[in-house]
Amino acid sequence: MKHFLLLLKSYFLPIILSSFLFSFPGLLYASQQEAIFAGGCFWCLEHDLEDLKGVSSVESGYTGGDLPSPTYRNHQGHQEAVILHFDSAKINYEKLLRSFWRNVDPLDQGGQFCDKGDSYRPVIFAIGESQKSDAIQSIDLVAEELDKPANSLKVEIADAKKFWLAEDYHQDFAQRNRLKYNFYRLSCGRDSRLDELWGERARTSSEWQKPKVKL
Repeated sequence: MKHFLLLLKSYFLPIILSSFLFSFPGLLYASQQEAIFAGGCFWCLEHDLEDLKGVSSVESGYTGGDLPSPTYRNHQGHQEAVILHFDSAKINYEKLLRSFWRNVDPLDQGGQFCDKGDSYRPVIFAIGESQKSDAIQSIDLVAEELDKPANSLKVEIADAKKFWLAEDYHQDFAQRNRLKYNFYRLSCGRDSRLDELWGERARTSSEWQKPKVKL
């Protein structure tokens, strides 16, 4: 009996499970979702979000505009953005939102950090009504954490549009060009501004915090 159960577990069970998933492939990919954020330089945002547990990949690109096949030299009307592929069984969209907000300056609508202009505006591109609802709800939570009025937050929430991948040399830029990337990030003042705004919660995805009561 013991030998039979061992045989069942090691041989027959994997075959049955594989056959089941092959018959219903949608179950295998049901938890795979996407999220799109714009937060200034896409090199930085890609780097800041790709190590989150449950995020399988992050790619840089352009979205938000109507120009077809945008490039780095010409992406008028688009924002530099990133698209995340994530497993919602391991990380939910609300956690992604917390990480996004704490990696941008939500008070700056003219760009982000040293990069100014429309293509660097912070935008949450919601894919579907559920993401849009979560994004809208996050505004009040951010305002409360920063102790700022909600109308002072300049991050736009928009419906997702076609996402165009950026050129190959922009992908994984922080990993492939560490010296250049680190110099750019430091000189741009990104982290110093994030620390000024968010304090110890800068660049984290921890739960939202209420400001401490001043005595």
